Amino acid sequence: MARELAELREIPLVQVPTLELPTLKIQTDEDVEIWRRSRSYQDYAIFLRRLNESVVGRDIPANGSTEMASISPASEAIQKIMALLDSLDAWIDEIPPQVSPQRFGNLAFRTWGRRLEQGSDTLLNNLLPPAYAAVVPHLKPYLITSFGSFGRMDYGTGHETSFALFLLCLTLTRFLRPVIEEERHIVLTVFPRYLRLCWRLQDVYKLEPAGSHGVWGLDDSSFLGYIFGSGQLRDQTEIPVSAVLHPPLPPTNLYFLSIMRIHGVKHGPFHEHSSQLHSIATGVPNWGKVNSGLFKMYEAEVLNKRVVVQHIPLGGLLDWSPCSTTPPMPTATSRPPTSNIGDTDVLGATRAPWASPSAPTGPVPSWYSNSSRVLSTHPSLMAPPAQFPSRA
Repeated sequence: MARELAELREIPLVQVPTLELPTLKIQTDEDVEIWRRSRSYQDYAIFLRRLNESVVGRDIPANGSTEMASISPASEAIQKIMALLDSLDAWIDEIPPQVSPQRFGNLAFRTWGRRLEQGSDTLLNNLLPPAYAAVVPHLKPYLITSFGSFGRMDYGTGHETSFALFLLCLTLTRFLRPVIEEERHIVLTVFPRYLRLCWRLQDVYKLEPAGSHGVWGLDDSSFLGYIFGSGQLRDQTEIPVSAVLHPPLPPTNLYFLSIMRIHGVKHGPFHEHSSQLHSIATGVPNWGKVNSGLFKMYEAEVLNKRVVVQHIPLGGLLDWSPCSTTPPMPTATSRPPTSNIGDTDVLGATRAPWASPSAPTGPVPSWYSNSSRVLSTHPSLMAPPAQFPSRA
């Protein structure tokens, strides 16, 4: 598919000292509406769209290697981010869980969190060149909130979004470069490492899912892996969407990794504990529709939910002011983003009761459609449902 992607703006380092520091700005649904129209919202849309496009047709490198065939080796910036995540992982070994009868929330997680809060300046100064000193206080809130709430001892999609915004800030200031090789490494090298660290934190410290919708939710704590993983599979037809119903799945893409994670922590029939994922696997004809639908669902169920984004600091690098160039408004016949996947409601009677967006449904520019312009329609989007070969 030929796609023209919007360029991600650059924030010169000389401007950073003049910017306000990020603060918690979202308190009401009206604030969510302001956020949806802000420059930072549009920056994030462009960033995720570029990451998604960079991995179409690409697999995760084997054994966590930072080298991938047919593209350049990982940059020093990528390698330093990986080293930071490795350091945080090592802290888990140094801070074992306490003996406790609690089902959720081992108090040792708060000790891990205090170490992160107290050591974040050192971690970021080791990560960044000296010229980025003014950037550190802007990055610190996103790094600290990327791994869960140390007070509630939970983890959810808001924390995952904080990590993605951390990477966005690094790209806006050009520590990470907005070029396809770097963007591909962000998704296929950095993000799987981040997920594995978070999964280990959840398992060792028994973190509670933050705001879980139970069987009605896509996943108890994660979302972006499904978007990027479906993007990896988008333009091929050999692997049908229904393949996820036949584990074990190879660790070649983030969608499969996320599905296998569910199988590792949940028991019972897949259609019972993961009804939305099962509905996608049985009701959506191709990965192109899965990918586009998950973008819309992420906007409706994460970015437009006040209870999620109210914990994300904004301002500074993530500009709170309105976009200077407003994208075209949706047509009169278009619908606001919902949690449906594809053109029809594949969830049928099992649609979640919480699926309507909490934010006001005014004529707001589409987050998904305005982050890129599709120049041609790929044949796979019009293809009939793929049939998964029968298993012996």
